[in-house]
Amino acid sequence: MRQELMSLPKTLAEDVARNLVMVAKLLDDEPEQAYQYARVALRLASRVAAVREAAGFASYGVGKYSEALAEFRAARRMTGNSDLWPVMADCERGMGRPERALAMAGEPEVQKLDRAGQVEMRMVAAGARRDMGQADAAVVTLQSPELASHSIQPWTARLRYAYADALLAVGREDEAREWFAKALEADQGGTTDASDRLAELDGVEFVDALDPEQEADEALKPVAEPKAEEAEEAEEAEEVEEVEEAEVEEAQADEEPEDAEDEVEELQSDEEPETVESEVVEPKDAEDEVVETEAADDEVQDDDVEGPAEGAEPAAEARSEERAGRPEKDGDES
Repeated sequence: MRQELMSLPKTLAEDVARNLVMVAKLLDDEPEQAYQYARVALRLASRVAAVREAAGFASYGVGKYSEALAEFRAARRMTGNSDLWPVMADCERGMGRPERALAMAGEPEVQKLDRAGQVEMRMVAAGARRDMGQADAAVVTLQSPELASHSIQPWTARLRYAYADALLAVGREDEAREWFAKALEADQGGTTDASDRLAELDGVEFVDALDPEQEADEALKPVAEPKAEEAEEAEEAEEVEEVEEAEVEEAQADEEPEDAEDEVEELQSDEEPETVESEVVEPKDAEDEVVETEAADDEVQDDDVEGPAEGAEPAAEARSEERAGRPEKDGDES
């Protein structure tokens, strides 16, 4: 590429080179920006084959297959090289013409390709078969000595990945999982998503914790909104606590009278029997004494009645003597 740029004036060559360097750096991660740099380089040096080729890859990266095919054809005419034949066929697929791509796979230009180019052309042909609804034929197209080889080449991972994807399309899931694992083993640079496809087949789902879209959405949220939500939650919590406290107080107020009444009843029940016993016992004792006194008098009377009549007079005399011998009470005039 440097040699091709030497045909340009020095200052112009440096400007074009800078733009081509940016195309190479941004092509994988920022294809849109790479496309813009390629358009600048193409405007500065449209007669340089390297510039046309770079512009073709930049257009291919953003899905502008018609522009990419035109740039690739121009570069091939300038150099006479067939290295771009597989990607030209893939542009035909992108434009919705898989028959043209499949026809290009049988052209003599394929024989001029190196081993990597032939493997690339085989994968394009298999993709064209699948576009045409010939999934089984796509599997057969990819079966080649390069696929069975155990050596790791720059194209090995992509070939195994394409074969695994073709197997999955025809329902051969177990074999597809095996070849996805082989593709992952050969994918040193991470050019495929074989690990994700394996996880999908195993039922494992990965969540990106650093999702740019989610971070952007969170960044757009106003700062005051979370505070307002927190304040509302705090107010709701306070209201709930107040309601709960009021309910507890009401419950206590309802329970206290019952407890007081129960205590009064218990006290009354404890005191009443004692008062009743004291009130009842005293009369019982008085009555018993009266009864005993009456009984004694009756006995005395009975004795007096039962005794002989002669002894009545001495008894009366004895009582009069006893009364006479007793001291007189104060104030007793008798």
